[in-house]
Amino acid sequence: MSRTTIRPLVLEDATDLAGLYARNREFLRPFEPERDARFFTADGQRTRAVLAIKEARKGTLFRYVIADSETQIAGLIGLENVIRGASQSATLSYWVDRARNGRGLASKAVADIAELARTDLGLHRLEAPVRVDNLASQRVLEKNGFERIGIARGLLHVGGAWRDHILFQRLLH
Repeated sequence: MSRTTIRPLVLEDATDLAGLYARNREFLRPFEPERDARFFTADGQRTRAVLAIKEARKGTLFRYVIADSETQIAGLIGLENVIRGASQSATLSYWVDRARNGRGLASKAVADIAELARTDLGLHRLEAPVRVDNLASQRVLEKNGFERIGIARGLLHVGGAWRDHILFQRLLH
């Protein structure tokens, strides 16, 4: 298995991400909101990266690429909706290129980001919503010490409809 690393998203990743998203468009369609054509371009990904970098400076969102080598991007992982104060929590999201599924990349990336959230960001809790039919993603979270805490009915509009999600959490401290 290749060594997985996560590293912060940078503007120079835009072209590679656009290609990766374009190749995975149908694979990701059931799990993501509808995307316009610009999303799948380098310019669209550059715009998203600029926004993510600005949000990271504010401490509200942290987006990382999942790399299965020093140069190849295999997916994205992020901490969103970061809440400070008494909560010290964030929502975890991730995806890995369909062609690289089943190699442990997502499991390693989730382990890496949970450690980063605990040590570098000082977070106490991560939450991750997963579609009820996404068994592979549920296994990734369970391998990483996340526990099921309930069902959120109609949580996200993805795949063209409001979908139920299982909520997972992991306490980091």
